[in-house]
Amino acid sequence: MADYAISYANLTIIERNLGSINSSIELLDMHLEAVGSDVARIDDNVKTVCHELHKLAEDFYEFAQLQIRANAKSNSQQRLIQLHQEMEKRFGHYDAVRRMATGILQADDLGIVRRDTITTATEELMLSTPNYWLAPCLVTLAAWIDDQPDLAEKALREAIKRDDEKTSLFFALICRRANRKPSSLKWAQRYLANQDEENLSRETIIVLDAFACGLLGADTEGLITRQLNEWLSRLTEKPGFTEQQTSQWIDAINLKRKPYRTEDYPNLSKYSRTWSDLESIMEGALLHAEILNYFTAIFNQEMPIDSIKAQLDEILNSLVSDFDEEELPLRKEEKYHRLVVDFEGNVSRAQQHMQIEETAFEDKKDFTQLLTDAAMKPDISHASVSTQKFAIALSKDWISTAYNDVVAQNRARIPYEIEINVDSFDDKTTDGQDEKEILRRFGKKNDAEREQALSMVKLSGSAYAALVIGLLIGLFGLVLIIFGTSTGKFLGIALTLVGLILSLNFFSKRKKVSQRRKEITAKYDQKRKSGIQIIRALIAEIVDFRAEFAEKDAESQKVLDFLERIRPEQYVRKLSESNRKIKVLEQGGN
Repeated sequence: MADYAISYANLTIIERNLGSINSSIELLDMHLEAVGSDVARIDDNVKTVCHELHKLAEDFYEFAQLQIRANAKSNSQQRLIQLHQEMEKRFGHYDAVRRMATGILQADDLGIVRRDTITTATEELMLSTPNYWLAPCLVTLAAWIDDQPDLAEKALREAIKRDDEKTSLFFALICRRANRKPSSLKWAQRYLANQDEENLSRETIIVLDAFACGLLGADTEGLITRQLNEWLSRLTEKPGFTEQQTSQWIDAINLKRKPYRTEDYPNLSKYSRTWSDLESIMEGALLHAEILNYFTAIFNQEMPIDSIKAQLDEILNSLVSDFDEEELPLRKEEKYHRLVVDFEGNVSRAQQHMQIEETAFEDKKDFTQLLTDAAMKPDISHASVSTQKFAIALSKDWISTAYNDVVAQNRARIPYEIEINVDSFDDKTTDGQDEKEILRRFGKKNDAEREQALSMVKLSGSAYAALVIGLLIGLFGLVLIIFGTSTGKFLGIALTLVGLILSLNFFSKRKKVSQRRKEITAKYDQKRKSGIQIIRALIAEIVDFRAEFAEKDAESQKVLDFLERIRPEQYVRKLSESNRKIKVLEQGGN
């Protein structure tokens, strides 16, 4: 009985120890599995955190940029108000003189204002605006209307003293308005004689306007055309002149570029890192139609003879109503802040446009820059349609050279290969002809990622060790049950149960692993399916983009053909009112 008790006690201890071993093995296996899961989860969390941080950084940058632009726009709006107040305070009295000039001209036309009233008003302005060139000009004009030659001569001397150039230009246009063409040409000659072709005043465009519109009459003595010949001759002899003209016209042409909308290529703009370059070159291709329409619109406008007087009034009005050199700094700043507001606070874009347009605000520039501004920036240079035609005709060779460079530069930026960036798959294609090969590489990449993901999901070595131990324990238990004593049989039953538990635990884990592998396989199958759809759509857009670019880019030849058809002399005959050809215009700027 004592032996049985001891045997029973020993058996209990053995069973308890086996149970402890089994628990330890299970616990170890659970820990190993937990560690593996934690590692995988940590890896996923790190990827998620990195993705979220990247997205957060992008969102923050976008928010910061929006806030910066909003602040810049608000500051520019406030500065515009301050500039208007400052200009009104410093130069408001100039506006009174300018309005008076227009009023005198209209009053003289209508004959409804007494001459002494005009004289009194101009004398008062003379007292209130010291040093302003237009005030004595108005006194001269009033004395001329009132037939007071002595007063007119004194006022004229003072006007010439204050600003010889503008005074000469003013009376050239006044005389032409009064149909005194010989006097008009003499005043124009005086104005041009004081000019330096490398430092022409902004008002020189007015002479070009008058000449181009035929407002100065027949230049039978070649006063103006001879001067233009001399200017161009001296300028073309300067070293680097051709390069300067090319660069100047390239900037002016590129000013007509417009932003390209990306709606037509949603996949290309989303799944290709090459898109920024493609967007830029498409803008360059669309520029051809913009330039052609711009030039065509100018040359399709007719200038009827009965509009000559209206043109004179418009040109004269631009002289007496436009701002003067003293106002230039404020006007330039006003233009810059207006660009900032127009571009919704995009300072860099405003600066870029301002840098190109700034030449139109220069109070001194060379003759060819005047032609460029007249042709491409009429809203700033105040050039008429006639002057635009005149400037383009004179500059056609420079424009053609610059335009060829613009086209060449844009074509040089066309990428030979376009990137395909779908999720983790990166590839390139030239024209989409290798679609099958790209899809094959995508499938291979997808399969490799799937296999890598599947390789991370498998039973651990401890699980197999537990299975082997369980099988050995169970087998040993069966041996004891079959061949052992009564005590051994009892122990065999216990060992068999332990082995069964370990084996069942192994198969349970294997089932979970199998389920996880099925989920991964399904995930990558869906990734393959959606990726194939995106790549096919992306390649289709690449093909469409290449075709559209080729179509739009081919229109560059239309621009060059249009310029080639322009013959400057066809505008000269009606300007000179004779059949005599003019050398400078026949040369076309060469």
